[in-house]
Amino acid sequence: MTPSNQGGNQVKRSSGRGFASMDPQRQREIASEGGRAAHERGTAHEFTSEEAREAGRKGGQARAENRSARQRASSATPETANSASDSGSNRGNASDR
Repeated sequence: MTPSNQGGNQVKRSSGRGFASMDPQRQREIASEGGRAAHERGTAHEFTSEEAREAGRKGGQARAENRSARQRASSATPETANSASDSGSNRGNASDR
């Protein structure tokens, strides 16, 4: 079994043991078997439409917050960005006073 990730890049692994060291395709097969077994036993969680709606709302809200934070960071002028990032880093330096 050749260690690799989904992108096809070689990944060095320290041990050939465990789920994380398996080929990604084999991991999917095992996870799929577990999902099927849980459904057969009746222990699998199935979202109600209300739960799915709430999960979608939370995901959309988080994405919007992340996007607006990135836009604020990229729209800051270099002078503003530098002064904001340096605001606490030079405390205690007598030469900067």
